[in-house]
Amino acid sequence: QVQLVESGGGLVQAGGSLRLSCADSGSIFSINTMGWYRQAPGKQRELVANIISGGSANYADSVKGRFTISRDSAKNTMYLQMNSLKPEDAAVYYCNVIYTTGRGYWGQGTQVTVSS
Repeated sequence: QVQLVESGGGLVQAGGSLRLSCADSGSIFSINTMGWYRQAPGKQRELVANIISGGSANYADSVKGRFTISRDSAKNTMYLQMNSLKPEDAAVYYCNVIYTTGRGYWGQGTQVTVSS
């Protein structure tokens, strides 16, 4: 059973930083795509950043230069380093992994709150 367990959300002041983590377990297959999404109240879930296997990272325009997606393969953990946070970054953040089988999975979500 594949599991994605997120951590690292919380309350931070505008201009501050947070690092989200997403630990994946239970799959024997390689990852094709990994990414972070977010959903603010009343809005659709949107892509924040992703990496497709063998490619470079892609970022939403709103987070370019502030957020960095990465992965520690030895720990089976994906990260989203978020710097210079703004109130509009507040949302529930979800990690997503798509394996080479084509099946995708979501983390449970972690709340990020940014106070102005």
